[in-house]
Amino acid sequence: VQLQASGGGLVQAGGSLRLSCAASRRIYSSGVVGWFRQAPGKEREFVSAIRWGSGIRYYEDSVRGRFTISKDSAKNTVYLQMNSLKPDDAAVYYCAMGSHYGTTPNVYDYWGQGTEVTVSS
Repeated sequence: VQLQASGGGLVQAGGSLRLSCAASRRIYSSGVVGWFRQAPGKEREFVSAIRWGSGIRYYEDSVRGRFTISKDSAKNTVYLQMNSLKPDDAAVYYCAMGSHYGTTPNVYDYWGQGTEVTVSS
């Protein structure tokens, strides 16, 4: 499966962006789709994930209440709505898909190419 991430860009602090992650095929109900981010000089870190079948959502503490993950089953697409963006949120955001939920990159089998989010202060 191929994942296509999009929606990144430049936004002022306090602004919003919506990222999209489109899969090239149907996502099975057992699948988990997650978002990670990587800032320059830092490790890739977990942001959020959603279980495709149940819709259970997970968030990293620093984004909880500001970011919302959602899915459109008909489009095989996952969205990450990011509100109240902070300069610390600036990074390349990657979507990933796997068969299990986890907060470490090695849990996920497929990765998108990344989309860059820049937040100006």
